[in-house]
Amino acid sequence: MSGKELSINILFPVLNERLRLRNGIERSMEYLKENVTIPYSLTILDNGSDDETPEIGRELAEKYPEVSYVRVGERGVGVAFRKGIELNESDIVGYMDIDLSTDIKYLGKTIQLFQKRPELQYVNGSRFSKESDTKGRKWYRKITSMGLVILLKTIFHMKATDAVCGFTFLRKEAAEQLVKESSRDNGWFYTIEFLLRAERDGMVIYDMPVEWQEDYNTTVKVWKTIKNYLVQIHRLRKTFKAESKGKK
Repeated sequence: MSGKELSINILFPVLNERLRLRNGIERSMEYLKENVTIPYSLTILDNGSDDETPEIGRELAEKYPEVSYVRVGERGVGVAFRKGIELNESDIVGYMDIDLSTDIKYLGKTIQLFQKRPELQYVNGSRFSKESDTKGRKWYRKITSMGLVILLKTIFHMKATDAVCGFTFLRKEAAEQLVKESSRDNGWFYTIEFLLRAERDGMVIYDMPVEWQEDYNTTVKVWKTIKNYLVQIHRLRKTFKAESKGKK
């Protein structure tokens, strides 16, 4: 690709991840050093850990010049993602789960997509595309995830095949635009609203099939998450209706 070389900032929202943080960052650094030629940075966004996560995060930031550790004042993936975008200075910004459930090779594929397609604004990882390969998914989590996708398609006419894969990357300008447009929700639903607003805005989105491995040590509380999704879907539906009326 001609013109300015791209740079990428990979955000890792973490909460009490003392068991996985070091391994996740070191595996990511190993992959990046061997496979990625563009400038890259990794940002650990610690949103309220009360275990050894802060100490490990600071150690990793000292060990690797490319890694920075940021203590976020509130809990929630949404607030961490938003903070990461606000601090970002790279051309591409996005987040991955620290357990690397999405095979890290898709990071390289994402960079290539942005390099080859200047019009591309958003890459959305998907566990439910026909070409995706998902392993170890527990039956009840598969049902709740697919149920969420069906709800989003029914209520919001979502085009994407997944909304919470834990692998999302955007061009800097697109990410900043969506932060301005979106709510200040702190939880997981913020990332869903991000995707739905990108679709409403007509952004060029690539729904990317991935290889995805379930992490049995996940800290996600399934039933609490489902309840939150239902509340947030109702809120966002009302918001979108009000915005549509305001444009008429």
